[in-house]
Amino acid sequence: MSGVRVLIVADDPLARSGLALLLDGQPGCEVVGAASSGSRLDGLDADVILWDLGWDPPESVAASGLPGAPPGVPLLALLPEGFEPAQIRAPAPVSFLRRDLDAEPLAAALAAAAQGLVVLDPSFASSLLPEAGDLTPLTEDLTPRELEVLQLLAEGLPNKGIAQALGITEHTVKYHVNAILGKLGAQSRTEAVVRATRLGLILL
Repeated sequence: MSGVRVLIVADDPLARSGLALLLDGQPGCEVVGAASSGSRLDGLDADVILWDLGWDPPESVAASGLPGAPPGVPLLALLPEGFEPAQIRAPAPVSFLRRDLDAEPLAAALAAAAQGLVVLDPSFASSLLPEAGDLTPLTEDLTPRELEVLQLLAEGLPNKGIAQALGITEHTVKYHVNAILGKLGAQSRTEAVVRATRLGLILL
């Protein structure tokens, strides 16, 4: 039986080949392709995308996320030292790990991300997963519709997918997402999902 199908995205060809070799030796992982961040990524059937940002990610890449990523496919980003998850503006919740991860824990993280879980390196925990007692209570409750949007965000759906699932427009989805970020005091969708999870608003 084939394992988790992984698409590797990295601008450095050495990083692409290195990650492919690293994962090829891991049971339960099947590398289905490798590409640069500017490539079209919707032609390969992958369960999860492994995105290596390199040692010095351009600000433009961090600000735009991974624009070619197919909707609904979980994304696991490898960040260099000194780079934080809050600097990524991705359209859906993203898992974040450091670039120096060994093969076995990386394969396990990819398997978890493929199942829809958000995986975080412990060094990111203090910024993205504060203790429940340290979380600022909501100043305003989320509406039932906002809770629906939030749950679909946690499942990795982009705005278009959320709009289709709820029978509303993408413009309305954007309005709800902005309201959710404001009420949760979050800077990104990933942070909103993990904060909502800690507050017991949703289940991953």
